[in-house]
Amino acid sequence: MHSNQTLLNCAPYACVSMQKPRLFSEKISLEKINFQRTDFQRDRDRIIHASAFRRLQYKTQVFVYHEGDYFRTRLTHSIEVAQIARTIARSLRLNEDLSEAIALAHDLGHTPFGHAGEIALQQGMIDYGGFDHNEQTLRVLCYIEQRYATFDGLNLSWETLEGIAKHNGPVSNKRQTPTLKKLDALYDFKLESFASAEAQVANLSDDIAYLSHDIDDGLRAQLFTVKQLSNLPIISNILKTIKAEYPDLPPERFANELTRRLISMFVNDLLENSSKELEKESPKSPKEIRDAGYPLICHSDAMKEALSEIRSFLFTYMWRHYKVNRMTNKAQKLLKELCTEFLHNTALLPDYWQNKIITKSVGDQTDANNARIIADYIASLTDREAMLEHDRLFILSPVKEKI
Repeated sequence: MHSNQTLLNCAPYACVSMQKPRLFSEKISLEKINFQRTDFQRDRDRIIHASAFRRLQYKTQVFVYHEGDYFRTRLTHSIEVAQIARTIARSLRLNEDLSEAIALAHDLGHTPFGHAGEIALQQGMIDYGGFDHNEQTLRVLCYIEQRYATFDGLNLSWETLEGIAKHNGPVSNKRQTPTLKKLDALYDFKLESFASAEAQVANLSDDIAYLSHDIDDGLRAQLFTVKQLSNLPIISNILKTIKAEYPDLPPERFANELTRRLISMFVNDLLENSSKELEKESPKSPKEIRDAGYPLICHSDAMKEALSEIRSFLFTYMWRHYKVNRMTNKAQKLLKELCTEFLHNTALLPDYWQNKIITKSVGDQTDANNARIIADYIASLTDREAMLEHDRLFILSPVKEKI
C-alpha cells in the first residue's frame, strides 16, 4: 500500500515500486500507517541522512569553499539537480521519488576539490586500480556508510542503485570497475541495458543544473562577461529578450534571470522531445524503457548542439581560467602528497581508518586492499579537512587536531 497518491498517476513505464527485495532483509518498520513511506522515499531519506551527503556542503563544485559563501558546492548542486529531476519526472508521469533519490546520491563519491581532486586520486592510485567518482559513489552507498545495526551501506533498492550504476547509459565490460563487478554479481544490474526513465531524467538534470549554474557562478566571479556569452547563439537570444523587457536590470538580477530562463529552456526542450520519443516507442513497462536500445529521455538535436557549445564555452572561459587553474594545481599537489604519505605509512591514518587496515605497513608500499581504504578516507574528506590534514602531516607547528 502506497501513501503517495501521485503514484496513481504514473505512466505504465514508470518504476512505481521495487521489483526485487532489498539485499538485506530488515525488520518491519515501526512507522504508523498514516506515516508510511514508499520504497523510494525511504531511499531518498537514507541518502539525505548519510554522513557523506552532509559532507557535500564543504566539497568543491568549481570554487573552493573559502572563495565565497555564494558559490555552489556539491551539496547545493545536488539539491538543484534533485529539484529539476522532480519537475521533469512529474511532467512525464514518472516516479518523482526515484528520480530524486538518484539525483541526491549521484555525487556522493566525489573527492575534495572537485574534478581536480579526482585527477589527483586517479594518479595517486594508478598502481592500485585507479579512482573513479562513480565507483566511489557505489562504495559509499553499499560499504562505507555504517549507520545500521545489521549491515554496511544504506541497503538501497535495486532501482536506485541501478540508476546510479548506469546513469550514463549501458556499461561495457571495459568500463566495469572492481566495485561495480562485485555489486553486479549480487544485484544483477543488467549493465548491458539502459537505466530506467527516472535515472535518465536524473542524469540529464545534472547536465542542466551544472551548465546553467556554472554560467551564473562564472558571471558573479567575473571570469567572463555577458558580452562574451552573447557569442553563443542560444544565449544571445535570451539576452536580447531580457534586455528588451528589462533594459535597466542590475547585474545580479540579470544573472539570475538568465539562469532561470536557461533552465526553463533546457527543461522544456527535454520534456517536448522525450514526450515524442515515448509516444513513438509506446513502452508498456520499465523493462521496455531499459530495452529500447537508446535513451528515450533526451534533448532535441538542436539543443544537444547548444549544450555542447555552452560546455565548450565554460571549458575555455571558466573551467580552464587561470584563477581556477591555480586552485586546481594546488589542490592536486595537496591530495597527491596526502595519498603518497598514507600509502607509504598507514600508521598516519586516524584511528577509525587505521582499524580498517588489514596489514599495517610502515615504510613499505601498502597492498591494494589497504590502498583502497586510503582512497576511501581521502575521498571522504571535505576541502577544509583535506587542507587541515595536509598541515598536520607536513607543517611542524601547533595544528589543532580533529576532535
